[in-house]
Amino acid sequence: MFDTIILLTGAVEQAPLTTKLRRHRPDLAITAVETAEDLAKLSPTSLHRARLIGFATPVVVPRQMLNALGYGAYNFHPGPPQYPGWAPAHFALYDQIDQFGITLHEMAERVDSGAINETASFPIPAGTDVAALESLTYTHLVKLFWDMAPTLATLATPLPRRSVYWGNKRNSRQAYRDICEIPLNITRDELHRRMHAFGGNDFGIAPSIHLHGVEFRAVRPEKAA
Repeated sequence: MFDTIILLTGAVEQAPLTTKLRRHRPDLAITAVETAEDLAKLSPTSLHRARLIGFATPVVVPRQMLNALGYGAYNFHPGPPQYPGWAPAHFALYDQIDQFGITLHEMAERVDSGAINETASFPIPAGTDVAALESLTYTHLVKLFWDMAPTLATLATPLPRRSVYWGNKRNSRQAYRDICEIPLNITRDELHRRMHAFGGNDFGIAPSIHLHGVEFRAVRPEKAA
C-alpha cells in the first residue's frame, strides 16, 4: 500500500513542499531528507510502501534503494532534457540558446537518464546571466511541482511517460573544469562566452590560465571591487 513519500530536497524546500503534498492527501507519511547520509538511515523495510521525490537535489540515490522502492522515484531536474547532468544553466548560456526548461523524470542508476514524465520550457531573456537563469528556472520548477503534487501524492501507479528523450551530451563536473581551462590562444569572443557562463566562480571553479607553472584565475571586476 502506497502511504509514504520520501522527499529528497534542501532544508528550505522541505516544509512548503511537504505542506503542498499533504494538502492533497492528509494521511500521507512524508519523510524529508537532505543528504545521502539521511537516505542511508532510512529503514529498508519501509521502502516498499514508499515513493521518493527529489527536488533540485545533487544527491545520487543508490541503485539498491531505487530497486527497493515500491512506488518509484522521481526527480525535478532544473534543466531541459537537452541538458542532462551538471550545471545545465551554465552550459545553456555558453551555448547561447534562447530557450531553456525543466524536467520531471524517473530516477535511474545513471543520473538524468530515466524516462521523462513531464517538461516545461520558457524563453531566456536577453542579457540573462547564470544567477538570473537559475532563479527563473527555480520558479518554473516550483510551479511544476505544484502542478504535479496531486498526482504524486495520490496516484499509486507509475506516472505516465512522455515521448521525450534526453540529449546525448551529458555534462559533468569534469566538463565544467575542462571548459574553465583557458588556452593561451583563445579568441576574444570565446573568452567572453566562457566568462559569461562560467566566470562566477561557482562551485569553487573559476576560468584559469596556466603559464610557466603558475595558475592565473579570472575574477570579474565587480567581485574584485
